[in-house]
Amino acid sequence: MARKFLYIVVGLTVLVMAVLFGLRFFAEDLTEIAFVPSAAFTDQPRLADASYENPDMWLARPGMANDPARWLPSNYAELTSGAPSAETSSPASEAATAADPVTEKKVDAAVFFVHPTGLVSRTSWNASLDDDVSRQRSRLFVQGMASTFNTSPDIWAPRYRQAAIGAFLTDAPQATQALDLAYRDVAQAFDMFVKSIRPDQPIVLAGHSQGAFHLRRLIRDKIAGTPLAKRIAVAYVIGWPVSNDRDLPLMGMPACKEPTSTGCVASWLTFADPPETEMLLRAYARRKGLDGQEVGENSSFICVNPIDGREGGNAPASANLGTLVPDLSNGTGALTRGVVPASCGADHLLHIGPPPPLDLGPYVLPGNNYHLFDMTLFWSNLRADFARRVDAFGAARR
Repeated sequence: MARKFLYIVVGLTVLVMAVLFGLRFFAEDLTEIAFVPSAAFTDQPRLADASYENPDMWLARPGMANDPARWLPSNYAELTSGAPSAETSSPASEAATAADPVTEKKVDAAVFFVHPTGLVSRTSWNASLDDDVSRQRSRLFVQGMASTFNTSPDIWAPRYRQAAIGAFLTDAPQATQALDLAYRDVAQAFDMFVKSIRPDQPIVLAGHSQGAFHLRRLIRDKIAGTPLAKRIAVAYVIGWPVSNDRDLPLMGMPACKEPTSTGCVASWLTFADPPETEMLLRAYARRKGLDGQEVGENSSFICVNPIDGREGGNAPASANLGTLVPDLSNGTGALTRGVVPASCGADHLLHIGPPPPLDLGPYVLPGNNYHLFDMTLFWSNLRADFARRVDAFGAARR
């Protein structure tokens, strides 16, 4: 099972690459034929009210055995003082271990993490909760991404009937219906999350790709203008554009201007140079902003630099505390310091310069798109950013 962590993700990545190659070299209608579900959309009933009281409805939550969010990179102990030993840091889901509660400073915040798309299918618009393949892929994404927050003992990552990747490749009404269905599950899980944590506990929201897409809407519907907004330390809405005009005003939070800004939104989309952004912008334009309006071709969106924590920031590679690099031969992953820089450009994208000299296998998408690495390129910096903002949030409260 240990080696499946990367093998399954490689398989998923190859499929995603095929989608994007199709977008790049073939007509859009041919791409839709190949990857957009051909089945009719079938709506599904709302989950029962108590569904998320069932631990099986969560990929990660406090007290879960073999929680994938508790995983740590194999050389984490070597790079971080007071971290657990490398011998206990296997990436295998069943062998994943928590950080040592004695030697590593804990972050007092409850994290709600929404995973990215794990469903690549032409036969269904939404993943079934009984689908073992998409469930395993989603679990692996939680392991690689949500683990950056595991200085907190309270990470919650719900299972949900995620939309297929084809929902982002078409403007057919079925795509919107599929995304709406997935969002209903996420919103329902969030309600249970809020009921389950301490009533005064700071909250951190995090999501990537489809997860970020849903998180924007969740903030508008469940948090903006409510007492809950005062408990949000930071929202990491990563891998999906957050429009300054169409989204941010409805979310009730500003962009994170400074490294210690709190109650704010951090978002970025990662490209090496030279970037080819047509595919990204086409997918973005298919979805309306939170205000219901078309985002438009020239809509600006947030770019908060994950290395220096500043909106529009620039940081050299020497400031990168650790990129998570997979090791296929050993079925593990390790951190590499000081290789990847980051700079928010005039195009609102996060630029990392030329493709970095790292063995990332087949993970990089066409057009120098590092979408799958939005979080892991900056795994250690994001971990530090999380701790810093929650600490600043607590200090402001006191």
